[in-house]
Amino acid sequence: MRKAIILVVDDDPAVRDALKFSLELEGFSVQTCGSGEDLFAHRALKQSDCIVLDYKMPGMNGLDVLERLAAEAITVPVIFVTGPLSRNLSARAMEAGARCVLEKPLLDKSLAERIREITA
Repeated sequence: MRKAIILVVDDDPAVRDALKFSLELEGFSVQTCGSGEDLFAHRALKQSDCIVLDYKMPGMNGLDVLERLAAEAITVPVIFVTGPLSRNLSARAMEAGARCVLEKPLLDKSLAERIREITA
């Protein structure tokens, strides 16, 4: 069985590394990007199964990335992550195309569970 390819987009190297490590332990193939711009340049973008997208990043923020994904008709499902989470931001992310919104820190198995639901 092919491992699901997950792209983690976060400007914090420690968060990227922690998410990569924990998701690989869950059986996913994980690649990382440090910015929205890096995501659009990534060779695996259109072949990936899910994007884990941080909100607060320099340059393009997570909402900007969602808008560009929609504009370019890239339909890879996105899990939007941020902390702290407001209802307004959650609603905006969902309207912009996120499949779900999770609040940092991601300490339990909820991220892996959501990825499994989305990629099943």
